[in-house]
Amino acid sequence: MVDPGTEGRCTCGKVRYRMTGKPLFVHCCHCRWCQRETGSAFVINAMIEADRVVLLAGEPQVVWTPSNSGKGQKITRCPDCHVALWSNYSGAGDAIRFVRVGTLEEPDRFPPDIHIFTESKQPWVVLPPRTPSVPEYYDRKRYWPPDSLARWQTLRGA
Repeated sequence: MVDPGTEGRCTCGKVRYRMTGKPLFVHCCHCRWCQRETGSAFVINAMIEADRVVLLAGEPQVVWTPSNSGKGQKITRCPDCHVALWSNYSGAGDAIRFVRVGTLEEPDRFPPDIHIFTESKQPWVVLPPRTPSVPEYYDRKRYWPPDSLARWQTLRGA
């Protein structure tokens, strides 16, 4: 049986997808780049292997955009309503998709495992005390669960 909570779509519904597994990790990024790209205070990304994101309908458009690292990122969007569905960042390449949690049918099922780049978070955003937060990026080995680290190593061929 398919878990409907792992399905997502753009606003107009033309592009639909499904995550076929549990995300490696979910982070909430408060960097200025994410604020600008989303027009919001932060973005919540569910990191998952690209082969675990299955396109159900539509033909998304990949848009190359600048990033804070200078290496750029590919943002996959609906060609009609232009909603961002996921990104691929240069550091992880095409192997990992950063699925925009807000595009999932049940986004509340994927709360952040960590808040990152909190040094630039909006001052009125109150972070939950039980969720780790770091001023910039984080050490994957310190925060990711062992099963996610193992999946990451498999992706890297180690």
